[in-house]
This record gives sequence, C-alpha cells and structure tokens, in this order.
Amino acid sequence: MNADDTRRRLVLGNWKMNGSLAANGGLLADVRGGAAQAGAQCDIGVCVPFPYLAQAAALLDGGPVTWGAQDVSAQAQGAYTGEVAAGMLADFRCAWALAGHSERRTLHGETDELVAAKARAALAAGITPVVCVGETLQERESGATPAVIERQLAPVLALGRDAVARMVLAYEPVWAIGTGLTATPEQAQEVHAGIRKALARLGAPGVRVLYGGSVKAANAASLFAMPDIDGGLIGGASLAADEFLRIAAA
Repeated sequence: MNADDTRRRLVLGNWKMNGSLAANGGLLADVRGGAAQAGAQCDIGVCVPFPYLAQAAALLDGGPVTWGAQDVSAQAQGAYTGEVAAGMLADFRCAWALAGHSERRTLHGETDELVAAKARAALAAGITPVVCVGETLQERESGATPAVIERQLAPVLALGRDAVARMVLAYEPVWAIGTGLTATPEQAQEVHAGIRKALARLGAPGVRVLYGGSVKAANAASLFAMPDIDGGLIGGASLAADEFLRIAAA
C-alpha cells in the first residue's frame, strides 16, 4: 500500500499515434471486460488519439474504464488550425488530458510555460490534466535530474495549490520511453520523493504521481511497491489488453 492510503492508484494507457476503428473495438472491449471482471482495485483509463474519442466514449461509457486525450490546446477557441480545445474534449466526456509528454516537448518544442497553460485550460473545462516531466539521459548522467524536474514543475506549481490539487503528475524519464530501458524502482522512487516534497510544500500532498517509461507486467509490481509511486502512465503495453490489465492488477 502507499504511505498515504488516500491516494488511490491510477493506471493510464497512452496509445500514442496507434489504432484503427476496427482494432480499437476489440481492444476497448477487452480492457473494459477485464477491468470489470477483476473488480477495480485501481482507477483505469486510456488516452486515445483525437479521432477515436467518440468511439472510446461509446464503448466505455458506464463501465469501470475512463478515457481521455493525449494533448490539449492552451487556447479556448479561435484561429488555431489543428488545435483541439479543452471544451471540445469535454464534449466527449474526457476525464483526462495529457500535457507536456516528452514527445510533445521534444518534437513540438513545447515549453514548461506552455505545458502549464495547457493544464490550466484542461482544469477550466473540468478535465484532469496529467502533467508529464522527465529528464534526458544526458541530463541524468550529468546529475541534473533534480534541477530539470524542478524547472519543468515550476510554472505548474505556480498555478497554486487549488489547481495543482486537481491534477495528476507523471514522471517519465525521456531515456526510458520506448527504449526498453526502465528506471530501477529506486531511481524512480528518488525522483517521485522529490516531487512529493514539492507538492507537500505547496500544500497538495495528495496529488497522484505516476511513473512512465517502458512499464511492463514484469516490472510493474516492483515499481508500484515504491511508497511515492501511485501508478503508471503506460505506452506500448497499453495496446495489448492482457498486458495492460496485468499491469493494472499489479
């Protein structure tokens, strides 16, 4: 159990740019059925590509699995071609919106300030933002991990206790995303403990902090056994229902 029993575990799948209408139907049905059969020992959700939000809403509504988006615009509406506003996500009853995933930061140049703005926009629409932070391999090897996490979190924490208390944070070391490498439980716990201290100073100690980065059924239990790891943000393994459900069961 977590040191703080009020922090219910959470396992979120991030499909990234994968899926099709035909394939999704079976995957979502299997995840929903497996979660219901197992009895929800933790909260389970999936973050799907924008075009499949309607399908997820239709197939998951009323069941134990929630759904969300992989990104959200900081803007409410207007001439922002290709952007998707939080209000639009709310139309599909999204529970979650990822903000600041390392792939968005790296491939699209998203700044720490933009990530905080996206989190604020999600909150305004009644959606829980899942704010991602993490360091590169070079930053870890140089000993810069604490400074990097502090810098990435600063604009988010500046939104204030009440806002942050309605978020989820996710620590995803960039060097462990899609590489097959995984932080050891002790490495992950060290960073999570630092994040937890920052949250406590803000007065929001109950915020859930997930770990992401090549999480699999084989390593999930050892990661989730750490006192400050409240669940996982799962990438590739969320595309296989059995593997995803085994991670949730851990």
